[in-house]
Amino acid sequence: MEPFVTMGLVLKETRYREADRILTILTPKLGVITAMAANSLRLKSKLFSACGLFCYSEFTLVPGRNMYTVREADVQNIFHGISSSIEGVSLAMYLTELAAALSPTGEEAARELRLVLNSLYMISEHRTDLRVIKAVFELRTMSECGFMPQIVCCRDCGTYDEGDAFYLDAQEGHLLCASCAAKAGKNCNLDKAALFALRHICLVEDKKIFAFKISVGSLAKLSAVAENYALTHLDKPLKSYAFLKSVLP
Repeated sequence: MEPFVTMGLVLKETRYREADRILTILTPKLGVITAMAANSLRLKSKLFSACGLFCYSEFTLVPGRNMYTVREADVQNIFHGISSSIEGVSLAMYLTELAAALSPTGEEAARELRLVLNSLYMISEHRTDLRVIKAVFELRTMSECGFMPQIVCCRDCGTYDEGDAFYLDAQEGHLLCASCAAKAGKNCNLDKAALFALRHICLVEDKKIFAFKISVGSLAKLSAVAENYALTHLDKPLKSYAFLKSVLP
């Protein structure tokens, strides 16, 4: 079959045999694919740099029966700054595993690729608190992949922002004001600032998702809700989660 060229981000690399790698790559049109990079672990290989974890590269791929084969690869961005801290590495591994688990296709894949690249850039350049990056990614990626919560108003009474406390149901994805949450026997898990940040993350255009400020207390509430919401809607637990929580509680 004919080779073709695509941009892609390496979400995972697995050593195979002596010098080969099996790559999990997020592409803008095909979504998440698997590709064999033969001899890419050899230092003299032209594939060595471009096929590493978190590398954003231009791949020339040949379709195969079970997976693609990497014929050529030209690195575009390596995100060097990620490796400067164990917290940054662990968060990047968590975000890429989450993206692979959701396995978006079509337009969702293109949006997911932009989101992952943007998040890795923020980690690499130390642009904001890692907990902010984590919460933004969890909420935005779930929204982009068809799990956007109903956050415009209280499900039961329709209020938009009356009161200082709110409840987001992780399983059902609906919002309750403090009064309606009490009637339902639920304890509020968001304050007003956390709710406004949540709405911002889910609803604004891509280039503005990190353009908000939030206090430490409100960030703690937002982080807990974002994590619970994302993990609730996954089919299986993420291997990177336990390690991430050990270094970024």
